[in-house]
This record gives sequence, structure tokens and C-alpha cells, in this order.
Amino acid sequence: MRDPATRCSVPLEQHWVQRRGVKLHVRAAGPDDGPLVVLLHGFPEFWYGWRHQIPALAEAGCRVVVPDQRGYNRSGAPRAVAAYDLDLLADDVCALIEAAGRDRASVVGHDWGAMVGWHLAHTHPECLRRLAILNVPHPLVFRRTLRSSPAQLLRSTYALFFQVPALPEWLLGRNDGQGLAALLRWSSHSDTFDEADLALYRRAWRRPGRLRGMLNWYRAAARRALRTAPSSAPIDVPTLVVWGAQDVALHRRMAAPSAAMCTDGHLEVLDDATHWVQHDAPATVNQLLRDHLAAEG
Repeated sequence: MRDPATRCSVPLEQHWVQRRGVKLHVRAAGPDDGPLVVLLHGFPEFWYGWRHQIPALAEAGCRVVVPDQRGYNRSGAPRAVAAYDLDLLADDVCALIEAAGRDRASVVGHDWGAMVGWHLAHTHPECLRRLAILNVPHPLVFRRTLRSSPAQLLRSTYALFFQVPALPEWLLGRNDGQGLAALLRWSSHSDTFDEADLALYRRAWRRPGRLRGMLNWYRAAARRALRTAPSSAPIDVPTLVVWGAQDVALHRRMAAPSAAMCTDGHLEVLDDATHWVQHDAPATVNQLLRDHLAAEG
């Protein structure tokens, strides 16, 4: 099977960053002295989920750093659920920024990567120049919507199933990741992921301990929710929220209130895109990101 980097149209470097016992696998592109941009994937992808954005940002002069987040693909996958707390996940991003020799970066996150981005903006705003969020609500907006909307609560019940030990790993991973592949197909357009994409994802899912690590993000979040309320403080980092309106798991009604949590927030809704907005509308998303990241501030 080919290296997934061969499906990216610009040369990719490979690096490793060690942080608190976890080794992070990182791909990078673009000029060393360009504005630093960190792309954070979500569940159940890995760095490859940004293959359409990496060339566009690198060719725009950005230094693009794209990790496998902990628990995924070639990065370390600790066994303990506590190792996936948001504070540690945010600390991983700070380590990537430090390893690049910078004090701050722009961060773009999708799905769980976007949740890490929201958390960074609250806890380490000094590390962020700009933030872009793809198809994930602000944590406070999400909590309020779960309490007020039975429809959103129903859409989110899969996360309750992920709290069960071991069974979700078996069910999603059996028959070479058939369950995870079906989840991707169900939540996307028919042409969002091709067979070559799914083959690369399956290889990442097969790595020992990775299904457990990926699902531990959900388990750690549930534990955190029992002890910590989301912050209601406004986010002062200039923020772009991009939302695919055909997301089957997260309703678009959460998009505008999430952008409103930011003192300088801007929302773009793409009516024809699904949760996988950066795959469905790469040219549009790329232009939105280039414009947002090139702005002053």
C-alpha cells in the first residue's frame, strides 16, 4: 500500500515530537519561515484528512504542521482514559508550536480537532494567532443544545455507546474496520471518500491500540463533563467557523451561537456540505482558510 503522502500534491516532511511520554507523528509542508498553521484532524481520521488543505496553505506561503493526534495512526496511544483529557490534548498542540520554534500559531480544527481548538482558545489564547473551526460547536453551546433539543440529544447517542468498555472497539474494528468505514459512508456524500481513502484509513485503524485510543477521546470527555462546566468567557482570538449544513450528527442551529461566543467571530455555512466539509468543498474551504489566516492580527 502506498504511503498516504503520495496522495498529497506537495512534498511532505516527517517529524516526531515527544511530549510527556507520548510521541507525536507529524507531517509538515511549506516554507520554514512562513506563518505557522497547525491542522488538527478529528475522529476517525488522521493527518491525511487534511490532504486537500495542506497544498493550498503551503503554496500560500504558510508553514503547515499536521499531526496524528494522540491515539491515532502513528502517534502514541496511551491505554489510560485520563491520557486523553482536553488539557493534555491542548498541551500536545503547544508542544508542536514550541517544536516549530514559534511562540504562537494559527490552528484549524475539524471535529475533535476543533474541540481542541476551542479549548486552546480558552486556556492558551497567547499561543494562538487565529482559529478556524470546522463543524463542531463551542462546548457551552453544545451543552445547552443537548439540554434543550431532544433531536440533538438523539443525534449524539452514539457517544453514549462509545462509553462502553471494549465493545465499541470490537464492533467498529471487526472485518477490517467495516463499522468505521460504514460510519464514514453514512455521514458523508457518496463521493466524499473513495476506496483508496478508506484503505488508508483502515491501515491506520489496524495499528495496535489505536481504536481504543480514538474512542478514549469520547470517554475522557464524558468524565470531564461530569466535573467541569464549559467556560462561558468570550473567545478573544479571531475565529472563523465553517459549517457543512448537511451534518447528520451536529445540527447547524449550533453554528451561529458558536461564532457569537467570539469577540471577533465569522460564520460561513456551506449548504451542500456534510460534516466532512473540508472533503466535500475543498476549494471553498481552502479559500476561506487562506483569507482568514492571511488577515492581520
